[in-house]
Amino acid sequence: MGAFSTLLATSCPAWGMDPLLTGKSVPVTAAAAMLDDGRSSVCVFGPLANPLPLQDAVERALCNNPKTREAWAQVKIQAAGVGIARAAYLPTISATWQGVRDDTVTNVTELPQYSSDYRNSALKTDSVSLSWVLYDFGGRKAALANATALLAAAQASHQAGLEAAFAAVAKDYYAAQAAQGAFVAAQEIEQTANDSFKAAAVRADKGVAPISDELQAQTSWAEAVVNRTKTQGDWQTALGSLAVDMDLDPSVPVTLPGVGDGVTPSTEFDDSVADLIQEAKRSHPSVVAAEAQVDAALAKVAQTRAEGLPSLSLVAKYSQNNQPTSLEIGLPQLPATGHEWYLGFQVTIPIFEGFGRTYQVRQAEAQTELQRDTLDEVQQRVGLDVWTSYQALQTATQNLDNIAMLLDIAYRSYTAAQHRYQVGVGNILELLNAQSSLAGAKRQRIQALTDWRSARLQLAAKLGRLGMWDIARESSTELR
Repeated sequence: MGAFSTLLATSCPAWGMDPLLTGKSVPVTAAAAMLDDGRSSVCVFGPLANPLPLQDAVERALCNNPKTREAWAQVKIQAAGVGIARAAYLPTISATWQGVRDDTVTNVTELPQYSSDYRNSALKTDSVSLSWVLYDFGGRKAALANATALLAAAQASHQAGLEAAFAAVAKDYYAAQAAQGAFVAAQEIEQTANDSFKAAAVRADKGVAPISDELQAQTSWAEAVVNRTKTQGDWQTALGSLAVDMDLDPSVPVTLPGVGDGVTPSTEFDDSVADLIQEAKRSHPSVVAAEAQVDAALAKVAQTRAEGLPSLSLVAKYSQNNQPTSLEIGLPQLPATGHEWYLGFQVTIPIFEGFGRTYQVRQAEAQTELQRDTLDEVQQRVGLDVWTSYQALQTATQNLDNIAMLLDIAYRSYTAAQHRYQVGVGNILELLNAQSSLAGAKRQRIQALTDWRSARLQLAAKLGRLGMWDIARESSTELR
């Protein structure tokens, strides 16, 4: 499946003959708008890297995701529609040729002398016709405007689809990375709980601590084993989702790098949230697509009206034949040739269409109203998405320092409780509580790091700013 989809994603559109210059509007691959940086290997992949960087995961998803390929196909469809609209400005020329065998028998009752039997085995007729619309009250212009707007909408939708796929795979990548980090932390906690259990067992054997200390520590260790098993399952589930994003089978082994602390809150989203929302309402690809749909609907109204008005065309025809002729009935047919031509103007005036045109215009106007309402809906949704993502990023940014402080305190608390228990001045409950707090702090730190990285990319996607440079920027950041 992956090889087939990659082949589809890298196959260039068939613009071998493109006299009306529409092919330049079509990207050469499904992901070219984000990945075409001059490389010849765009959307060509080998084995999965080990570990798999985010950039590789994103590139595979953008090239192989069915939704990005569907959006790419829509661009090709609408580009061809522009070609059709441009072709309406050119003349149409058609040629016909007819070759027949003609057997003609005429029997005149009671006057056989007038009967005839003619056989002509090679009768030919050929003709060439030309028709060229010279003026149509703006119908072709409106049709071209409609097609051009629909192409712009398809291009914007394609860009929006790429950004949505980018954001989705990034979210799943960080979720898998967080699940992997949680599993590693669970292993560490399991080992810590086992060490506490062994220490309690030694003290109980020596009679320094009651058997209840050993049992409580053993219970804590057993719970850590259960949690480690659960986190391992969550990790594998998250890896399967990431593999599917890349159009791979969920069972394909995927290895991710560990969650590092190398993050520095950036200032790229320091504008007020109100400014960010207004920017997204103007420039987000989904808004641009909706605006283009409104333009296309308005052009369709003009086109529908113009189609009900007169049109002026240049018409011409030339034909020739070798049809035999006869001077009168009963006389033998004689070989003959003939030809005909004409050149002139044709005016077509729609007089009455059963009121169909009236309702076609009303339908087009209602479609325009619908597209305007859809534009309002898209702008509202984009504004809410930016607001939600902005708040998520602010929360994640603030929690980076908060949870780092929590983890440091939890480490020091656990170290102190462990020392107190070993020297006999602390109790097992104090140690187990500190151990549980440390486990929770480790999990929260891993989640905070991945949440911040994901939230930054999600906000960029909601603003319509997402690109491969975001990954490069993130990989170069270092914890200060």
